[in-house]
Amino acid sequence: MNLTPEQLAAAHKANLETLSGLTNQALQSIEKLVELNMHIAKQSLSDSMSSAKKALEVKDIQQLLAHQAEAVQPMAEKIMAYSRHLYELAHETQENFTKSAEKEFQAGQKKMNSLVEDWTKNAPPGSDAAVIAMKQAIASATNVYETSQKAVKHAVEVAQTNLSNATDAAMKNVNAATKAASKK
Repeated sequence: MNLTPEQLAAAHKANLETLSGLTNQALQSIEKLVELNMHIAKQSLSDSMSSAKKALEVKDIQQLLAHQAEAVQPMAEKIMAYSRHLYELAHETQENFTKSAEKEFQAGQKKMNSLVEDWTKNAPPGSDAAVIAMKQAIASATNVYETSQKAVKHAVEVAQTNLSNATDAAMKNVNAATKAASKK
């Protein structure tokens, strides 16, 4: 079962294309992250200037407390929105990488099955047990991969649900604290 130079060259080319695709996906994710951070930085600067101007107009402690209470809820909402954007970006990137990995795994599995079929056609008499064992090993590896993929997808779903629940709870606490502070 020797590989020809053409097969090796084709494998190297396929690996290079895969690497190129993954690198492009990573760069796109980094670009989105930089854009998000630039947007947040600009928005934060604008909000800080606006808040500083309002703080300079404060005449007594009551106005100062009211100004601080007004600033808490929008800031918390922005932090939660930023966290959601980061999570969505990470989830999208992970999903793209997973799709690429699944595609590569399926292509590798087809190649392996083809190699095994070629090998079994040329196998010496009496090697049936080895052929069966090899096919079972490939089937077991496929089963392990599919099971781990299902577990990862379930874990991502659970994490997403937990993040949504934590965000909702945090926003409720911020709203309650803001209302309590504004009543004082």
